[in-house]
Amino acid sequence: MSWCSLPSVRLWLLPNVVLLAAMGVWGAMRYSHLPERIPKHIGTDGVDAWTDRSIGSAFVLVFVYAGMTVLTTAGAELALRTTPRDELPDTGEASFAAGMSSSLLDRPGSRASAHRIARALLLFDTLVGVSLLMGCGILWRSTPDRDVPPWLLAAMLLPLLAGTALTVAAALGDRKR
Repeated sequence: MSWCSLPSVRLWLLPNVVLLAAMGVWGAMRYSHLPERIPKHIGTDGVDAWTDRSIGSAFVLVFVYAGMTVLTTAGAELALRTTPRDELPDTGEASFAAGMSSSLLDRPGSRASAHRIARALLLFDTLVGVSLLMGCGILWRSTPDRDVPPWLLAAMLLPLLAGTALTVAAALGDRKR
């Protein structure tokens, strides 16, 4: 099973690619307008650490998101390429009891389940991108202001929590089926 034969799952990667491209373009447009010192860490009281402006420091969130997208896409691909439990040959109760249940690979129950898990992983990555996009808004400000709106942390955590909950729900739903 390849991505070419799975257009519906492959489309779930599109928002991640669009977000990544938007972050890269936005960062490239903002880079020349950034101050010499940019935020390095944002704590509960606002920006509490600064660093010199460089490509690495200014684009760290873009690089993190690119890496995350590669990893979640690989996870989705693996879920789709793994032979589901309902397609494995029936080897009988004796071999199951002899150790087949202790496989290192927890397989999806069915092809439909593999599709749900792959979509959940790609949706999770999209929500991570939304969260990091908000962080870019702080990182790429034109002025070295240490103040950060107090609601921003909650706004950044909400997509991460929602994505985690949806991914866990997809995995647990597979176990029930």
